[in-house]
Amino acid sequence: MRFVLRFLLACAAPAALAAQNPPANADVGRADTVRGLTGTDTSAFRRLELPTPNLIRTGSGAPGRAYWQQRADYVIHASLDTVKRVVTGDERLTYANNSPDTLRYLWLQLDQNLFRDTSRGARLFPPGARNGTHGANGGVTLTRVALAPAPARKGARAVAPTSLDYLVNGTMMRVNLPRPLPPGATLTLDLAWSFPFGPNDNRMGLEEIDGGTIYEVAQWYPRMAVYDDVRGWNTEQYLGQGEFYLEYGRFDVTLTVPANMLVAATGTLRNPELVLTATQRARLAEARKSDETVVIRGVDEVNDPASRPVAPGGTLTWHFTADSVRDFSWAAARHFVWDAASANDGATLAESFYPPSADSIWKGATQDVKFAVENYSRWMKYPYPVAINVNGIEGGMEYPMIVFCHNRTNAQALFGVTDHEIGHSWFPMIVGSNERRYAWMDEGFNTFQNFYNWEKRYPNQPNRRGNFDSYLRYAATAERQPLMTPADRIDLRTLGEVGYNKPGLALRLLRDVVLGPDRFDTAMREYVRRWAFKHPTPADFFRTMEDGAGEDLSWFWRPWFYTTATLDQSVDSIATAPDSTGKTTSRVMLRNRGGIVMPVRLDLLLEDGTTERVDLPVEIWYDGGSFVYDVPQGRRVTAAVVDPDNQLPDIVRANNRWPRTADEREPLSTDSTGKQ
Repeated sequence: MRFVLRFLLACAAPAALAAQNPPANADVGRADTVRGLTGTDTSAFRRLELPTPNLIRTGSGAPGRAYWQQRADYVIHASLDTVKRVVTGDERLTYANNSPDTLRYLWLQLDQNLFRDTSRGARLFPPGARNGTHGANGGVTLTRVALAPAPARKGARAVAPTSLDYLVNGTMMRVNLPRPLPPGATLTLDLAWSFPFGPNDNRMGLEEIDGGTIYEVAQWYPRMAVYDDVRGWNTEQYLGQGEFYLEYGRFDVTLTVPANMLVAATGTLRNPELVLTATQRARLAEARKSDETVVIRGVDEVNDPASRPVAPGGTLTWHFTADSVRDFSWAAARHFVWDAASANDGATLAESFYPPSADSIWKGATQDVKFAVENYSRWMKYPYPVAINVNGIEGGMEYPMIVFCHNRTNAQALFGVTDHEIGHSWFPMIVGSNERRYAWMDEGFNTFQNFYNWEKRYPNQPNRRGNFDSYLRYAATAERQPLMTPADRIDLRTLGEVGYNKPGLALRLLRDVVLGPDRFDTAMREYVRRWAFKHPTPADFFRTMEDGAGEDLSWFWRPWFYTTATLDQSVDSIATAPDSTGKTTSRVMLRNRGGIVMPVRLDLLLEDGTTERVDLPVEIWYDGGSFVYDVPQGRRVTAAVVDPDNQLPDIVRANNRWPRTADEREPLSTDSTGKQ
């Protein structure tokens, strides 16, 4: 079935591509330049131009000895008013300037300002769209922006509490400093703020279900923008589609909520004796040693007052801490069902929180979390104490140690979204890329690894991650965009391809066709090791993969990541002639018609009825878009086919074999190179 669909798509692709692309003689990146390198080098194999290496980011792709990164530590005290549906918080933010630059102001992110009817995101996306604000009109109310008091220390004078001037620009806030912050110095801000829950369900929100309300709380506190060596302050607005770029640090958070609520959050719960019953604490201890799921609070206990500690004041304060994380999120509900199990031999507690009506499907969710944590630990062992899945309004969103997944339809669908969101623990929670500029560096990497987890969990079942058919449909459209397109500029109609599927497929091909699993996996583990809790760029990834695999991959990175080029390998003809000894020899004429070059797998049918398989390296395209394969030993070839196992996303499969059948006419000339 897959082959039939690909064949139909391939037959339809040429006309669509011809309608949108310039003439073939406008090719850029095509393998049509000879080795002589006379004039401008336009070969597909020319070295990819990347930023000049330096002591901060080296030519090998590793952080250099002068690499630096800022740090932001947070102490937050927040409360949830379930009557007014408002979160109110006090925040002490300590910022370390590890850069070589003196900073005269700081930029902070006020993401909740997206949910104002005058925000740029509200004007950009329809209210009901996936990234829309759903008519919310809230935003952040700031009641204090000040320099925190500090006692005198050796070499530093005392700091009195000082209100600071600030300027709010949409979802960004510039805080002007009374004195410049020199390299190596720190300062602490005192912030007070509040925001209301509205009808929005963009990466957070509330859901009314089973007679109660589930609060999923994210992008909820003023947080530091990233200042880095690449761009200085990163001040892109939060528009709703592009995700996040954040500094690492430590969080110490207290959350005061109604006493009948359970809270799930980033980090380690520090006061279980105050917010959990003795029974729940005992069950958690059991879960930490159990590979099987242990119910912490069951469906039959949700409405039992004994399932919550007595709180004379009507509220309880939950205390969490987390280190080496870039964010903090949480969820709360009075009617959560809660279960847990051990992952990674007790190093991590896998947990799920969900409403009673989801029990029939979600009672398996903790095992999905455990499966993801243990399998993705092949890149780097999951470094955190908990991994939590929460069922609420948000369809699928990732945060450190906690994810939000809405699916309640069936076990496979729930596994798919859970596996994807937990996979983000590595990209971008551990490897902290700039999601707002490079969606593929987290969504694409994650889609790539999701493909293999699905194959392991559901072998021989349709797999939509890194999917050939989806990519081929997209490749035949006029809406193609390079993977390097910043996240907010990706067409919403093709975000699934540009941000997720195409980069996931590209990495699959790099692993399974070009490098092989051993070389790819070794290099990928090195990338994660080098850039764990740091801020890599695309160049750092490309260079690390080449360094670890021992291969110049310019020919691969350029078309897949910088262009909209497509792949079209063909067998153009077979010629036979006698050699000098009188034996018949065969020559197979191959052509690379697209802008992507790849190795060639060639199956030959010989005159005696036997077949022979030949694997040709990508370097056969060094001299241009044509290559003649001379069949050795004087054998006569009667038919040939490239990519016989359908390993490659070839847009025109009708020209993959010779001789053609009567209904396989030569496709129209098209430019499938995706001009850079």
